Amino acid sequence: MNKGQVNQLTPHPALMQAVQRLLRPLARLLMAFGMDFPAFSGLAKGVFVDVAARDFPSDGTAITDSRVSLLSGVHRREVKRLRAEMQQHLPPLTVSLGAQIVARWCAEGRYLDPRRRPAPLPRLASQGGEISFEHLVAGVNKDIRPRAVLDEWLRLGVARLDEEDRVHLSEAAFVPAKGLEEKAFYFGKNVGDHLSAGVHNLLDQQPPFLERCVYYDGLSETSVETLRALSRELAVTALQEVNRQALALQQNDAERIGSKVRITFGTYFYAETENMARKDAETER
Repeated sequence: MNKGQVNQLTPHPALMQAVQRLLRPLARLLMAFGMDFPAFSGLAKGVFVDVAARDFPSDGTAITDSRVSLLSGVHRREVKRLRAEMQQHLPPLTVSLGAQIVARWCAEGRYLDPRRRPAPLPRLASQGGEISFEHLVAGVNKDIRPRAVLDEWLRLGVARLDEEDRVHLSEAAFVPAKGLEEKAFYFGKNVGDHLSAGVHNLLDQQPPFLERCVYYDGLSETSVETLRALSRELAVTALQEVNRQALALQQNDAERIGSKVRITFGTYFYAETENMARKDAETER
C-alpha cells in the first residue's frame, strides 16, 4: 500500500490483535499517570486529524477539512479546530543541548578511554585544558555555562562527580535517570521511531527498515541477567560506533546542498515472566 492510499475495508483481525497488544502497555502507562480513556480519546482524535492532513496527500491539491474528515472519521466541525491546535513536539532544552554534548563525548577520540568509552573528564579547563568538561560544553554552546549543564545533569542522574573533581558520564547515551519531561521526550521519540519503522515494513514500503529481535523463553532469572548484561554491552558498543560515524558524516554533509534526512538507530532488550506473557495473550483472545 502506498503512503497516499487508504484501505476502506474492515481492518484485518491480525492487525487488530497487533494494535491491541501495542495499546496494552500504553494504557498501563496512561492510567498510572491519571489519564483515563476520554482524555486519551481526545488526544487520539487530534493525532488522527494530523496524520490524515500530513501523511495522506491527494493528487497535488490542498488537503481540505472535508477530506481530512473523510479519512480520519472525525466530524468536519472538529477538524478545523484540531488542525489549528496540533503542536510541534520540541525537545526540552536539556535534551537538545545534552544530546549534542554527549554525542561529542562519545565520538571524539580525545574524550575516550583506551576501550573507546567516554572517559572521565576534569571539570574545569584549568585542570584538563581542552580535555575537560568545561571545554567540551563550550565547544557545543558558548552561551551556556558548563556549571549549569553539570548541575542539571547531576540532578537528572546523567553524570556524577568523583573525589578528584572529574565528571563521569553515567550512561553511554543521554538517558536521564530522573526528570519526567526528559524521559517522556525520549520515550515518545524512541518508541515512535521504532513503531514507524515497523509500520513502514508492514505497509511493504521500500526499502524495508532494519527491525530484528531475538526471542527466547524458558529461561531462568540468572540466564536473563546474563543476557541483559550481554545485550547492554553489545548495544552500547554498536550505538557508540554508529554515533562516531554519524557525527563525522553530519559534519561532512553540513555544506552539501539538498534534502536533509534524520535517522534513528536503536536496540532494545525486554524480559517478562512467562505467567505475565500468557496472561496478556489470554486477554487478547
